[in-house]
Amino acid sequence: MKKTLALIGFVALFAFNVTAQTKISPKEAEKHINETVTVTGKVFSGKLITSNNMTLLDIGGFNPNQDLTVMIESANRGKFKGKPEEDYKGKEVTVTGKIIDFKGKPEIVVTEPEQIKVVMADNVVKPVFDIKH
Repeated sequence: MKKTLALIGFVALFAFNVTAQTKISPKEAEKHINETVTVTGKVFSGKLITSNNMTLLDIGGFNPNQDLTVMIESANRGKFKGKPEEDYKGKEVTVTGKIIDFKGKPEIVVTEPEQIKVVMADNVVKPVFDIKH
């Protein structure tokens, strides 16, 4: 019985955290530094920086005029199937994470593929990649 109550409590806490997420547009990102949010917007361009294997996705405009940058560090890039800089380009995505200020621009550092989902035409949000095991 105690295990069941603990499980119900954990699920309720998780559900609250998911529903309590702030949803914003890419243009609003700069007003939410140090907050965990969900942003929906178009990926205008993507780039793999080969020197450090880092991936950058520009949301809401082309670099240097993007509203938000999504960064995937090299240590986490292997979790993604395919090439994120190509696979997300031109697509409407939903990204969840903490917004940081990187050289005066808002950025979300993505560590897991589940943080980025493509918004389908029927408004159903679906993950693009399976997690590698």
